[in-house]
Amino acid sequence: MITITKNISIDGVHQKPIITDVFYKKNDIKKTVVIFCHGYKGFKDWGAWDLVGEQFALNDTFFIKFNFSHNGGTKEIPIDFPDLEAFGNNNYSKELDDLQSVIDWVIGENLYKDDININKIILIGHSRGGGIVNLKASEEQRITKVITWAGVSDYGSRFPVEKALQEWKDKKVMYVKNGRTLQEMPHYIQFYEDFKKNEERLTISKAVKTQKKPYLIIHGTEDKAVLKSEANLLHNWSLESELFLLEGANHVFGAKHPWLETKLPEHLRCITEKSITFAKN
Repeated sequence: MITITKNISIDGVHQKPIITDVFYKKNDIKKTVVIFCHGYKGFKDWGAWDLVGEQFALNDTFFIKFNFSHNGGTKEIPIDFPDLEAFGNNNYSKELDDLQSVIDWVIGENLYKDDININKIILIGHSRGGGIVNLKASEEQRITKVITWAGVSDYGSRFPVEKALQEWKDKKVMYVKNGRTLQEMPHYIQFYEDFKKNEERLTISKAVKTQKKPYLIIHGTEDKAVLKSEANLLHNWSLESELFLLEGANHVFGAKHPWLETKLPEHLRCITEKSITFAKN
């Protein structure tokens, strides 16, 4: 029997709560902790992520997923983007701080002390979240392994250049349309300014080259959002990595939002099983 607790509110350092879910079996086995980080325009309840959490829990891991504090969700409405002002004020530094808060919380939470092995903490990041977990693994010694699903290899190249960048600086905000919700989602210029201020810390290649932890790189060959060439770069940078290219898989491994089926899509089932094996070995 799996214990699932949804929408736990964790205090972060940026004046907004980090809304968190946990999945585990209450069986007094000290389990590997797996912390999952969503990507850009993502959230913890997107698509089939709950089914992923259930599969990890069934295999005796302690699975955590959460909303970054400024992802655009709220405590009351953690799905989608009711708080666009928060979304516009998100940045990579805040996401790293949020992940640190989650790590510190689960290690220090007495409720789970009989169910977690604090010496086995694994990070999984999807897409943009893949960059976050690589950066955090390079600076947090308690992380023991890293997994990326369609993870990005670089943040700097994703910012606009020249005329578009100057227009962003002049207007202090730019908007990106969400094709699913049809919202015009703001990005305030602080996002770019924070990256430039902290660029050395936020350089994924440097993090991957310096951290020596076992690293599983999973990528779909038909990913149009983050090309598989980025997975190859990550693999080349890491001496401790395994590259798993899934033939025919797209950026979200066959899932969509909402996901109304009771089973994982085949590609997501495949990478979930691969990740569970890697986590537990």
